[in-house]
Amino acid sequence: MVIVCFGPGPLFKGGIANYNTSLAKAFDRLPACEVHIVSWTQQYPAIIPRDFIDKASRKDQLSGTRIKVHYETNYNNPLSWNTTVNKIKSLRPDVVIFQWAIAIQGLPLSFISRRLKSAGIKVIFDLHFVIQKENSSIDRLFTKMALPKADFYVTHALKTYKELQTLFPKMKLRLYDRTAKIDSGFLASDDARPVINLFHPIYDMFSPVANFDVAAFKAKHGLAKHVFLFFGFIRKYKGLHNVIPAFKMLSDKRDDVSLIICGESFWKTLDSSKLSTKIKSAVFSLAKKIFLRQKDDESNYNPLELIPQLGLQGRVAVFNSFVPNEDVHQYFQASDAVLLFYDYATPSGVESIGYNFNMPILATAVGHFPETVIDGYNGYLASPDNVNEMAAAMERFLEKPIDRKNVAETSKNMSWDQYAARILELFPDSIKS
Repeated sequence: MVIVCFGPGPLFKGGIANYNTSLAKAFDRLPACEVHIVSWTQQYPAIIPRDFIDKASRKDQLSGTRIKVHYETNYNNPLSWNTTVNKIKSLRPDVVIFQWAIAIQGLPLSFISRRLKSAGIKVIFDLHFVIQKENSSIDRLFTKMALPKADFYVTHALKTYKELQTLFPKMKLRLYDRTAKIDSGFLASDDARPVINLFHPIYDMFSPVANFDVAAFKAKHGLAKHVFLFFGFIRKYKGLHNVIPAFKMLSDKRDDVSLIICGESFWKTLDSSKLSTKIKSAVFSLAKKIFLRQKDDESNYNPLELIPQLGLQGRVAVFNSFVPNEDVHQYFQASDAVLLFYDYATPSGVESIGYNFNMPILATAVGHFPETVIDGYNGYLASPDNVNEMAAAMERFLEKPIDRKNVAETSKNMSWDQYAARILELFPDSIKS
């Protein structure tokens, strides 16, 4: 079976690049599969003032695999969209799995997927969301253009499936959970489109290092006995503006706690003194005023300034840059729990990384978190935008620690291999022994 995973290749930063690469590697481990990654060369409109290339990681993620990577698709060059279609068709795939992670990509993805379907190639959209958190008019337009082109859908949470129903009320869908048998007879009909509701698999590309000296790392960075971790790109919806005041409340009560903030400020990756950056920023700012609600504009979002304002300099260790893949483990191994006090949540890559370290999750009861975090068993939940409850959740964790065996138990059936095998159940006649 020939499978194309369309999405950012391993040269790109971020969770979706890691996701697409990990999914391809899971298919590659199956002897009956030939796997290709077809990637963007540029994922977004050229006006977006941000660097998306991973220049820090050193290890080749595809070393030892049979996967071939083709960097073809430039968002800003429609001619490359047609080149992408021709490249994919030349690979003669049975299926193309598109990573749907941001609505602005709906324009090229609609073009590419429509032409692949007309060539008889099956199309899956792997949905990281349906209704985007910013939910601008142009986002809704591009989503409605692209998503109907799929033959099948994969979701990571029931919330996403319900969003699909809401946005396309006339579309006939049939939901399969993680274990329900997929009726091959039904798949041969045009009655409805299957939606497999799965999970965000555990990132096995980030694993504990046995000889890592946790004590030395904590001493070097002035970390206390108990360490909480905020990890990943600093975006407004991730709620760092609430995490820091909540931690302040806790640290006023206890002197044995620290907070690690590890991640790149999403909109601060280019040299602001360069003319090209200034031009991009000006044009992008104008576009946001036209299409984006003012409350969703995060270009000036800087929650790190709360640290000196609240006098937390000695309690918070800040690593405000993109973390190479090889170094991710140390921040998780040095910490006791992951903080996901998001304002809005789709299935989280940071949560997935945490599970691979058997780390308890402290999260807000938004999005999919109530589906994955069992309060008091593998983590604790707080109400969104409620700093008092967030501080209380951290205090509860210290007073009633979560057994890491519970975390391991809840995440044991969330592997990439299980995820890939479940998708292949959609194609019972294509797998050859």
